[in-house]
Amino acid sequence: MAPTFKLQSHFVLICLLALRGESRYLELREAVDPDPFARFSGGASPKRELEEEPLYRRALRCVDMLSLQGQFTFTADRPQLHCATFFIAEPEEFITIRYDLVSIDCQRGDILQVFDGWILKGEKFPSSQDHPLPTTERYIDFCESGLSRRSIRSSQNVAMIFFRIHEPGNGFTITMMTDPNLFPCNIISQTPNGRFTLVVPHLHRNCSFSIIYPVAIKISDLTLGHLNGLQLKKSSAGCGGIGDFVELLGGTGLDPSKMLLLADLCYPLRGPAQMKVGCDHTVVRMVSSGKHINRVTFEYRQLEPYELENPNGNSIQEFCLSTL
Repeated sequence: MAPTFKLQSHFVLICLLALRGESRYLELREAVDPDPFARFSGGASPKRELEEEPLYRRALRCVDMLSLQGQFTFTADRPQLHCATFFIAEPEEFITIRYDLVSIDCQRGDILQVFDGWILKGEKFPSSQDHPLPTTERYIDFCESGLSRRSIRSSQNVAMIFFRIHEPGNGFTITMMTDPNLFPCNIISQTPNGRFTLVVPHLHRNCSFSIIYPVAIKISDLTLGHLNGLQLKKSSAGCGGIGDFVELLGGTGLDPSKMLLLADLCYPLRGPAQMKVGCDHTVVRMVSSGKHINRVTFEYRQLEPYELENPNGNSIQEFCLSTL
């Protein structure tokens, strides 16, 4: 199991904001100096057809978050016993973590583990209900597998590593890479505003899209396979008895299975469905039986401070506001 490690969800929000700044800095640097080799070659760039783009490199902190492909090194300057790195890619990407160099002392109790997803305060994303693997198989322990599993790919756009290093000077170097995911399932958004279409094609699985901000959300399109057949009579018990439906969830933790159900949709929309949710986390979750192709399209934007200050006047659900 992972070492004891607890973080407030507000830390993740701060890290996401910092990542946006780091990505913007790299974009500006490339715009100002798109080819640094040109300065040393009289304006003519060397032939680089067979060369890869230079890797982005930087040192890792004990607690860190990464969204850019590159190579990252952690070297302990003192005993570091409760460390973690959160990885997040674009919604339509998998993450691969590759061990390049590892110098830790497993016999002394050092730890280096990859987790397929995120964990915060004991809560997991994706939840155990929604992830294709049992929880125990989502941990890959270097001290057990060694370099026999040099590269580890996530099942979604987030992953993390836990590490504990006792001896100063020890550490590791990893490379983060991304690959396209044609049908992304279980996503954490990097941004507070956006639009996304979640598609589940004839697969018996549940997919969640998590937004770590209080947001206004609008579901503009919903296509569930069973709606193409007989018209079902709406039940007062909600959508639980129907195999294909969409849930809107809100809560303060990371695990969708522990959030409060705000609304469920399993019938044709007569217009956009809209709601303001004043929770730390808002989740759109699609439950699919595997018998149909299901699709939901939604837009979201971060709530403004004035909307949170006057929740009743802005039609915001109140059950989460006391924790903001």
